[in-house]
Amino acid sequence: MSSNPVVASPVAAPWWKFGHVWLVLAGPAIVVVAGFVTLWLALSRPDPVVEPDYYRLGMEINKTLAHPDKSLAPALKARNHAATPEQSLPPR
Repeated sequence: MSSNPVVASPVAAPWWKFGHVWLVLAGPAIVVVAGFVTLWLALSRPDPVVEPDYYRLGMEINKTLAHPDKSLAPALKARNHAATPEQSLPPR
């Protein structure tokens, strides 16, 4: 009879002692924490949806749009200045 040597198998370490497990779990854990931080920010600092005097502001915008010659005056002046030929400009 031949005797077989007994080979001791190594004892497996617990799962939390492997670095790759923590690397895989870190991504979703960071996302969950970031989600709670975002939720806290959204609940603690809500944005006002509508200005309290939105009707008055809208009426002022309509008045501005009703007179395009006044509202476009700076743009027309700049366009005309840019289109002025060099010889027509005043001397420097």
